[in-house]
Amino acid sequence: MDTGTHVVMGIAVGGLATLDPNISGNSALAQSVMIATIVGSQAPDFDTVLKLKGNAPYIRNHRGPTHSVPALFLWPTAITLALLAFNPSLPWLTIWGWSFFAVFFHVFVDIFNAYGTQALSPFRKKWIALGVINIFDAFIFFAHIVAIILWRFGSDPGYTFLTLYIVLTGYYIWRYKENRAVYNLLKQQHPDATHIFISPTFKWNLWHVVIRTKEYMYVTEVRHKQIKYFETYSFDPIPDHPIINAALYDDNLSAFLSFSPTYRWELFTEEHGYTVKFTDLRYRSKGHYPFVAIVQLDESYTPISSYTGWVYNKETLQRKLEQAAVQ
Repeated sequence: MDTGTHVVMGIAVGGLATLDPNISGNSALAQSVMIATIVGSQAPDFDTVLKLKGNAPYIRNHRGPTHSVPALFLWPTAITLALLAFNPSLPWLTIWGWSFFAVFFHVFVDIFNAYGTQALSPFRKKWIALGVINIFDAFIFFAHIVAIILWRFGSDPGYTFLTLYIVLTGYYIWRYKENRAVYNLLKQQHPDATHIFISPTFKWNLWHVVIRTKEYMYVTEVRHKQIKYFETYSFDPIPDHPIINAALYDDNLSAFLSFSPTYRWELFTEEHGYTVKFTDLRYRSKGHYPFVAIVQLDESYTPISSYTGWVYNKETLQRKLEQAAVQ
């Protein structure tokens, strides 16, 4: 989910914690738990700092180690130790338990969007992305805002947020069923599909889809249970080609491939030598595919510039490649 939603979820978990008899009536502990749940709800996304090192480290690692099984235990431990440093008399198990719940809840809700997370790492590196909830879901965010306002005006926080999450459980079930209905519709139209990648959007009735068969990839959308086709590409696995093989050693392209499950590749001969381009087909926007990886090589197949990330026009992409070449 987006940062704002994780913040309000952290507040909600802190309010929910007041149902804990160890916390009710203890204002100092309640305040510490609130701090713990807000920080815990943000902690897995602290890897955003990797953006300072460039897109490749960020793409390769975001929602990876910080969302892994060990992280579920390391983040609460770090938060608990930090709070105990200020107040050693706090019951550490209560702090740790609610910190753990906040961290776990963050990772859990992240698996429901199309970006996904490596929640089972290091035991399983595969990305888990259910494609049920958009990165920002207005209903989820504003439902939390309403619950927080009700708390502000005197409603019991524990039961207010418990009611909220009962409602949201039903919402998640409904969205999951809608996703499955879209999948079944597409499977009926393409029984030979090997993969169907479904991405939710801001609108409940609109889904972005890539259908992959053994021969073709279809870029489509489903709106109100109606399928609309945009582009069709042949499905060409990455070939054993000397130029492509040289490009695959590049960090930017390697990071792209570690994340993207459905893409097309292109090879161009140009003045500087060659350009290898990979395009993720999941993020079509207004006829454009913004998430790409580009590697430029000279005539001896040596990479001279590369980039991966989201770009929305050729001028921006060219500028980023020129900056990468200078570095």
